[in-house]
Amino acid sequence: MDSAAKDEMQPALLPGSSCPGPEWPEQERAERLARGAALKWASGIFYRPEQLARLSQYRSREVQRTCSLEARIKSVVQSYLEGVKTGMWQLARALEAVHGAREALGQARGLLRGMAEAAQTLEPLRERVAQHKQLQALSQLLPRLRAVPAAVAHTQTLIGAQQLLEAYVSLRELEQLREETWEALGGLELPIFERLGPLAEALGQAVEAAAGAAGKLAREDPALLVAAVRVAEVDAGCTTSLEQAPRDWRQRCLRALQEGLEQIHFGTPLLPGPGALEGWLEALRVALPAELAAAEALIAPCCPPHYKVVQLWAHTLHSGLRHCLQQLLEEPELGAADAFTLLHWALHVYLGPEMMGSLELGPEADVSQLEPLLTLENIEHLETTFVAKVQASVAQWLQKALDGEVAEWSREQEPDTDTSGFYHSPMPAIVLQILEENIRVASRVSESLQQRVHGMALSELGAFLRSFSDALIRFSRDHLRGEAMAPHYVPYLLASLNHQSALSSSVSVLQPDGVASGAMAPVEAALDELQRRICRLVLEALLVELQPLFEALPSRQWLSSSEVLDDACERTARFCQDFWRVRNPAVQLLLAEAERTVVLQYLRALMQGRLVCRGADERTQAAERLRHDAAQLRELFLGLGLEESVQCAPVLLALRELLNLRDPTLLGLEVAGLRQQFPDVSEDHVSALLDLRGDVSREQRLAALSSLQAGPQPSPAVGRRALFSLVPAPTPAPSSCLPSGPCA
Repeated sequence: MDSAAKDEMQPALLPGSSCPGPEWPEQERAERLARGAALKWASGIFYRPEQLARLSQYRSREVQRTCSLEARIKSVVQSYLEGVKTGMWQLARALEAVHGAREALGQARGLLRGMAEAAQTLEPLRERVAQHKQLQALSQLLPRLRAVPAAVAHTQTLIGAQQLLEAYVSLRELEQLREETWEALGGLELPIFERLGPLAEALGQAVEAAAGAAGKLAREDPALLVAAVRVAEVDAGCTTSLEQAPRDWRQRCLRALQEGLEQIHFGTPLLPGPGALEGWLEALRVALPAELAAAEALIAPCCPPHYKVVQLWAHTLHSGLRHCLQQLLEEPELGAADAFTLLHWALHVYLGPEMMGSLELGPEADVSQLEPLLTLENIEHLETTFVAKVQASVAQWLQKALDGEVAEWSREQEPDTDTSGFYHSPMPAIVLQILEENIRVASRVSESLQQRVHGMALSELGAFLRSFSDALIRFSRDHLRGEAMAPHYVPYLLASLNHQSALSSSVSVLQPDGVASGAMAPVEAALDELQRRICRLVLEALLVELQPLFEALPSRQWLSSSEVLDDACERTARFCQDFWRVRNPAVQLLLAEAERTVVLQYLRALMQGRLVCRGADERTQAAERLRHDAAQLRELFLGLGLEESVQCAPVLLALRELLNLRDPTLLGLEVAGLRQQFPDVSEDHVSALLDLRGDVSREQRLAALSSLQAGPQPSPAVGRRALFSLVPAPTPAPSSCLPSGPCA
């Protein structure tokens, strides 16, 4: 492309626009972009020579486009210039308006400054006008203000005369006059109204006093009670323009109703002293339902329904009583009777049909949903106190009963008997009555207290039985040592056995319903131990009688005569002559133990080795003596009343067979049979019996003793009592011991 063509392609500048350099950077950049785009376009169009022929057409077209663009730009610029012209004109008008407003404000400021100076000059006049208005109001209220002192005095007189409604009306008139004066004087209160405050307080106190004596006024002067309540209610709806605290006479009236009621029934001078609790509670049992009935019949009609007088009375009495009982529980000297009375009254009487649960009282008097009179801690404290006090008393009573019984053991007379001839004493009945009565009384309060007292009763009964047993031991020791000889030692032991039987047969009365039977096990064990102890003491006395006689057995005299056993049976019969005064089953036990004691003494004598038979004749005599003695003992104790099935004398017949055997080689069979009948027989016992025979060789002894081990084991017999295990045997000679025996 030549330079002429390039010049023609340069866009022409608008007339009058000289642009030696760009006025804005954006314009310069836009021009560069436009020139670059034009050059690129021209290079693309005129790249071929054949297209240069159409250069004039392109030029003409670009000239037309340029003219169109210039026309449009001129139109836009013209429109913009017209808008700028309009804006300049409006700004000029606004500037003129601002200047005018500034001048007006300056004039107003001057006027205001002048008016303020004029107002300062009018301030004295304003004060005069206010004073004039106050004087005008005072001149209008002056007749009423002059009557204020007299009205105050009259109101005070009405209050003193208990004309509360009239006094309140007069007071309100005075207060309204004070409000009018206060508003008229612009918040200034005249000294003439200073007495209204004490006057209102005096009326409030009169209302409180009337409410506090509501019970008395409802019967004697219900109009005064109604007036007091109406004054409190009317005043609750009154408002005042004065900045004063509300009087709240309604709440004061309700509080006075409660305090007066509490003071009547639970005032400090009315609290019971020691021992007077039962009478005080009984008085409350009568007074509180009567008070609620009076509140419903007399006081409630005198009060508005929203006072809920019956409910207020019930709750007040309940809370006052609860607070009073808490004070009583803080006293340290609360006896068992007071603790029981308080528990029973609070848990059963108070909410029962005789008091707060009465059908004559309406539902408003229900206090069952309120806090209980006694908390769980209070009940626990009272139960613990009651049980501790009762336990101390029971221990003293039981000790006195035991001391009285022990004192009779040294009497010159035999024990007392009942109509059947049995030894008898009131002590068991007294003991059980004391314990059973306490358990029965405790059951009237609660199951927990019953269980506590039941446990205490069993504990004290166990202690009593131990003391009884210890006293018997001391009694026996002193008698046997000769320190305090009892004229009727054995009869009083037998009487004690009857006491044990009476206690054992009647102790079930101490078992309340719902208590596990296992709780009685310690007491039953103590009773059994006491029975065994008494039997041992009786048998020890019998041994003292019999031991000198059995020292001469066996002997040559014993072989030829029954004199020794006759004396023993005579002494035994004389000793047991009073056994019939013991009740069954103790008498059977005692006879059985006495019979076994005699048999054991007989066996001990046989085992001592005092006699050795010299021949078959003496063995026959010894066997016959054993048979005769067994029959004599059997007849003796059958005569005393002992059943034959429980006697131990048949052991002598078994020993007779061992002595009566003529062939010593058969001793093993007899020994085995003896072992079957009496499993506790030992080698020492058998050896001692073989020594008594006097004809047993070493080999025969070894064969007989070996049968104890080789023979069949004895079958266990139910109820079989020990005999040989209680009989000591002399130490056998070494030659008589088997290799497997105890001496091996």
